[in-house]
Amino acid sequence: MPSDFQLKTCNAVHRRIIELSGGIFGTTFKGMPTIALTTIGRKSGRPHTVILTAPIIEGDTIVVVASRGGDPTDPAWLHNLRANPAVEVSVKHGQPRSMTARVLPPAERNELWPDVVAAHTGYADYQKKTTRTIPLVVLTPVTR
Repeated sequence: MPSDFQLKTCNAVHRRIIELSGGIFGTTFKGMPTIALTTIGRKSGRPHTVILTAPIIEGDTIVVVASRGGDPTDPAWLHNLRANPAVEVSVKHGQPRSMTARVLPPAERNELWPDVVAAHTGYADYQKKTTRTIPLVVLTPVTR
């Protein structure tokens, strides 16, 4: 598994490629759109942005996978949104939107998992690498 430093470095490089290219490069990965997910640090209170793939986007609803590449620990962004589900999301370098994150309970997660794997089979490989059940998170727009 990559170290935290390697993951953070890859994410920073990915964000920079998207920024420098104006979204021409880095807005899709393995056939899936990328999103910039900004959470508020549960300890620091500061915003943190990560680039993730979104295997499912239906209308304004986005599904992301807290796989961390099959690592045995959950990603930091998942801990942050569990503490504060108010997030900002930019799809394919688009305008950021306020959204609410919801970690799916086991029954809903298990029902949606086959759709996630159908969108990208690599997620099934990640699940095989770890004993933890990889969480799914649904992002929905904030209604005003």
